[in-house]
Amino acid sequence: MSANSIRVIARFAAKPDRVDDVSRILTALIEPTRKETGCITYELLQNKNDPTDFTFVEEWTSKTALDQHLATEHIGNCVAQIGEHVEANPDIRIYKVVE
Repeated sequence: MSANSIRVIARFAAKPDRVDDVSRILTALIEPTRKETGCITYELLQNKNDPTDFTFVEEWTSKTALDQHLATEHIGNCVAQIGEHVEANPDIRIYKVVE
C-alpha cells in the first residue's frame, strides 16, 4: 500500500426484493476490475445485519487509474443495469491517506 494511492468506498442500497440482482451485477465487476492496471484492492462486502447494503472497498495507484476504471465497459454495463435495482444513486467517496 502506498500513502499516495487513492482509496474509494462505494455503497449501494439494494431494494429489498432485488438483493440477488444487485449482488449479481456488482459481483460481475470483481474479476475484470482486479485485472486492471492500477488496481491494488477491490473487495465487495455485504452487510451481515442488512443484506441490502453492499460496499466496495477499493485502492488504486492513482487518480488516473481510478478514472480509467470508471471509463471501462464493465462499469458502463453496471451503470446501465443497476438503476432499477437500488434505492438511490450509489454513495461513492474518494479518500487519500492523511498519515
